[in-house]
Amino acid sequence: MPAFPREEIQEMVDRWVAANDEAGRTGDWSHMSAFFQEDAIYSWCTGPKWEFVARGRQQIHDWAFGSEMAGLEKWTYPYVRTLIDDQKGEFIGIWRQVAPIKDPDGVPYEIHGTGGSWFRYGGDFKWAWQRDFFDHGCAGATFGAMMQNGDLNETMLERMKKGSKMPGWTKRSEFNWFDTLLDPEA
Repeated sequence: MPAFPREEIQEMVDRWVAANDEAGRTGDWSHMSAFFQEDAIYSWCTGPKWEFVARGRQQIHDWAFGSEMAGLEKWTYPYVRTLIDDQKGEFIGIWRQVAPIKDPDGVPYEIHGTGGSWFRYGGDFKWAWQRDFFDHGCAGATFGAMMQNGDLNETMLERMKKGSKMPGWTKRSEFNWFDTLLDPEA
């Protein structure tokens, strides 16, 4: 027996994807934090020694959809696949990362490779956690090309200078996402 009805999880996914699409159109990501439980965790790997970790809805709002989206406001992240595991109450969404700026060939810059998010549904149309994954090598190459072509905005240039000093960046030794997010019984 699933923890939540599949139809409820599907409605949550539909709401999330619609809000994601709207945020990409408007450049306002601030409302996305409303989709998380008060004590939710949002994380992703930032390299071999670091994790990004936002603990709780306020940090998710301030960091994941605030400081981490600074300079990326009009980027879009269209979902190309959504997969629901109604037995575990989980959802995996595969998305693209597309810039609002065109490269010298007239094609929008895009971070190639696989990008996605893994979510655990917590009920009441809120996520309990989200874990992102994407190709860091491709991200670096895209931002490098944008910088070389003079297409990287000032906000992103400043962020790149800060590196691991961004809010939420946590040493891997202080956060093991696998043990923190996954139920060993599942």
